[in-house]
Amino acid sequence: MGVIANPEHRIGIFIDIQNLYHSAKHLHGSRVNYRELLNHLTAGRRLIRTLAYVVTSDPQTGEDAFFDALEKSGIELRNKELQTFSSGAKKADWDVGMAVDIIRMAHGFDVIIIVTGDGDFIPLVEYLQTGLGKIVEVAAFARTASGKLKEQADEFIDIDGIPKVIFRTEKSRKKSPVKEKQTTPKKYESRKKTV
Repeated sequence: MGVIANPEHRIGIFIDIQNLYHSAKHLHGSRVNYRELLNHLTAGRRLIRTLAYVVTSDPQTGEDAFFDALEKSGIELRNKELQTFSSGAKKADWDVGMAVDIIRMAHGFDVIIIVTGDGDFIPLVEYLQTGLGKIVEVAAFARTASGKLKEQADEFIDIDGIPKVIFRTEKSRKKSPVKEKQTTPKKYESRKKTV
């Protein structure tokens, strides 16, 4: 059952950058156009705040330019440094921090959009719905998203179905000479008509 878009709904968008980055890279060998993603997710509703959770590893990788581009798209960044342990293991996890921010800010939104496919967020989605009475939408790549997370959300948005959201790189074009057809699921067509 899709959510009927209401232009008066106050929207908060929370983006798990690591999850989205790795899904786009694994599935398409490409990147996400965050400005197009935000336009689609907002769907004519009142966007109050957008936060993205990023991990700093090495400025020489060009991540600073990426972070600047996110900020220019109107996205507020929450930044954490990559942890490296003595064993050589690395950890880059924002799950708890992201969940705490969402709960802390939830009172200011009618609809909370969580951009991740990580099943660890299922208890958060349940709490937002039943404990706080919020509408929760989840946006992710369907092929890499948790099935239970998709089921729990009031609406699941498959990023693969959003036109112009995937940046095709030269490398991904060479691997796949046939351009994949992007389709808009019927529930999004009806969403656009109601706005």
